[in-house]
Amino acid sequence: MNMMLVFLGLAIVAGVALVAVYNLLVKRRQMVNNGWSDIDVQLKRRTDLIPQLVTTVKGYAAHERTLFEEIVEKRNAASAAGDDPAARGAAESALSRPMAKLIAVAEDYPELKASENFLGLQTELAETEDKIEMARRFYNGAVRELNTLIESFPVNILAGGFGFGARDYFEIEIADRAAPQIKLGDGS
Repeated sequence: MNMMLVFLGLAIVAGVALVAVYNLLVKRRQMVNNGWSDIDVQLKRRTDLIPQLVTTVKGYAAHERTLFEEIVEKRNAASAAGDDPAARGAAESALSRPMAKLIAVAEDYPELKASENFLGLQTELAETEDKIEMARRFYNGAVRELNTLIESFPVNILAGGFGFGARDYFEIEIADRAAPQIKLGDGS
């Protein structure tokens, strides 16, 4: 009888531990999903700002047709990349390069740089890039926590059985933004 109580006690402890591990895995997965959702929202915002920025610059630099076409092509590829962090990161990185060129083109047109519409769009785009970076850090931190938990013993034995797998980090190469040249009065 005492042996039966010991086995019953061990079974209850094992069951509680199993439930706790499962709930911890679910919590970490939800943090990753939440982080990806934040990234997705900001990337969509950036995608929505791009046509407005291109249209504004087109009015001043219509001869940059190949650049505009490249931006449209890369924007469409980024939109079609879906929810795979590796594919989306590569597509977003590819889009960042022509966008940096677009901002650099604007530097050649003083009246465009002074345009309130362009300045507002450029500010919104810069703020969105900052939000993407913050969301990326949150997401990658949540992925690190989930992956560490999944790879840790004894959770690694249970995680696969529950359908939990490691997630990919979201890496995006943000092309250097064209920084305005600041000239000081002393010739520097």
